[in-house]
Amino acid sequence: MEKRLAERRIVLKPAAIEFAGSTIACMVRNISRSGAALDVSSAVGIPDHFTLALPAEGRHMPCHVVWRNDKRIGIAFDQITADSDDRLTDSEAVL
Repeated sequence: MEKRLAERRIVLKPAAIEFAGSTIACMVRNISRSGAALDVSSAVGIPDHFTLALPAEGRHMPCHVVWRNDKRIGIAFDQITADSDDRLTDSEAVL
């Protein structure tokens, strides 16, 4: 049963997980107004709350982990703005 608040789009975007002065590279695999799935080399050491940085777009989005496995984590954005859906659509490289 689908529990997502918004439809996700499949993408392949480099991003970074930022927390406590540390940065971990990741890849955004799908994204929506409310959250995303991230590929990581290892989910070990990634905190439950962090900022997702999308350098190509100059965006930093506070978020929290909803689920995780060895090399992928699902996140929900802490804030959803009214224009976030338009910005995602305009800037994403959809596969």
